[in-house]
Amino acid sequence: MKKIVFLTGTRADFSKIKSLIEILEKQDEFEVFVFVTGMHLQKEYGYTLIEIERCNFENIHSFENHTHETTMDLTLAKTIEGFSNYVKTIQPDLIIVHGDRVETLAGAIVGSLNNILVAHIEGGEISGTVDELIRHSVSKLSHIHFVSNENAANRLKQMGEMDSSIFTIGSPDIDIMFSSDLPLIEEAKNYYQIPFDNYAIVMFHPVTTEANEMQSYADDFIAALVNDTHNYVVIYPNNDLGSSGIIEGYKILKDNSRFRIFPSLRFEYFLTLLKNSQFIIGNSSAGIREAPYYGIPIINIGTRQQNRAVHTSIINVDYNLNSISHALNNIDLHHVQKTKSDFGQGNSAQLFMKSLENEAIWKINHQKQFRDN
Repeated sequence: MKKIVFLTGTRADFSKIKSLIEILEKQDEFEVFVFVTGMHLQKEYGYTLIEIERCNFENIHSFENHTHETTMDLTLAKTIEGFSNYVKTIQPDLIIVHGDRVETLAGAIVGSLNNILVAHIEGGEISGTVDELIRHSVSKLSHIHFVSNENAANRLKQMGEMDSSIFTIGSPDIDIMFSSDLPLIEEAKNYYQIPFDNYAIVMFHPVTTEANEMQSYADDFIAALVNDTHNYVVIYPNNDLGSSGIIEGYKILKDNSRFRIFPSLRFEYFLTLLKNSQFIIGNSSAGIREAPYYGIPIINIGTRQQNRAVHTSIINVDYNLNSISHALNNIDLHHVQKTKSDFGQGNSAQLFMKSLENEAIWKINHQKQFRDN
């Protein structure tokens, strides 16, 4: 029996690995462990450890790694220490990490320095912020790559990764997006007590490389929302440097009847709300990845997604108040066609499991080789 440990630090990365955990737990040849840390254990962000526990996974271990939003390096160090101790206890055959968070980097460091296979989900993608530096670093520390599409696979090959280590499975959240098990919109609204017939989604995250300007950017963004006439479902930012200023700014929306504010939403409920929204505004990857496939208009603000915002239906605007307000004034006239997914066909979990059932993947050399072009 192979022991596999998944590491999750945010609601976003958990949405990407949930279906992968579920399918492996059904297989007798795998023993699955879930290491939960990061935002999941922070009450101000909804304490989403509860949502993971509701999945009834066999082995869940939580570890509080947070130091302060200005000390991402210390959070990295603390996560390495906690995860290293856990790994030494369970002695896994494979560590699976996702994306571009400091928790992801910690998992890859612990695995590679302890001679344990590391698999990275959604490597080879670009964003243009410090997240991209972390993502590429994780890829170089990983032995196995489960990528979303051929573009990502080609970037990994440019980075010297071996063809035999790259598996194109699509983006696992697509599995959930087009699932027949998503809740109905009435259920989602009742669950979160959302009274609006029509509404838009707000997701605005800090950009760590623009930390000095983020407060003024957030102030302009919130002012544009207040001056607007749409109803909004607002979801807290992630816990990167600058998040506290955004959350503080949202306090002025608390008593405004046009706004409902949430630290976090369960992913399936979020997808239903997104699918039935008028538009999404902010700088979340949800506007780049999920929204186009539901045919939802997107107002993408600033630089956070600048290298990912490739769909023609996306309205890209600057951070300033006038640009955002102009986009809001015209958004109701903006209609988009649903985009065909270039991040898989909704069978990522099956492709993932098939890869792990192949004996060859377990024989990948722990001593990484660099592939010259």
